[in-house]
Amino acid sequence: MSRRSADPPPPYSIRPARTRDVRAILTLSEPLVDQRVLVPKDAVAYYEDIQEFLIAEDGHGEVVGFGALHVMWEDLAEVRTLATSPTTRGSGLGAALLHQLLDRARSLGVTRVFCLTFETAFFARHGFEPLGEGQEAVDPEVYAELLRSPDEGVAEFLDLARVKPNTLGNTRMFLTL
Repeated sequence: MSRRSADPPPPYSIRPARTRDVRAILTLSEPLVDQRVLVPKDAVAYYEDIQEFLIAEDGHGEVVGFGALHVMWEDLAEVRTLATSPTTRGSGLGAALLHQLLDRARSLGVTRVFCLTFETAFFARHGFEPLGEGQEAVDPEVYAELLRSPDEGVAEFLDLARVKPNTLGNTRMFLTL
């Protein structure tokens, strides 16, 4: 596992997202959506979930990264929509965002964190492991409850047929806190 650093590399700062950040999130997301690295979301989805997001800003107040933590069950949360601008990739900013999201998960009492990603090497460096073939992510009782969720991210987690086009090639990875 890489050296843990909850602090972003200078001159970046990380803070809770505000509604005014949604436009910047959409702008940063657009090329990653076009590359099918991120799942496309409408602006309304970002506004509805803004309290789940952390924002990374550079020294000039420009949004250069973001990530979200979505609680799915008593012991389970998902790291969603973690991204940084091309100019900051490789700087440690993504790791700093991830660690703050994991700290948030711990403070909420979550013991397992999930991601659905193409960036397996990045998440593996931070202790995430792929879900083994035939291994169940949740027990059948929890699965049945999660089926009731209208959230598309939960449907992706459950690997439901209707979301397969969004998840093709992604890897489900878990970290136990």
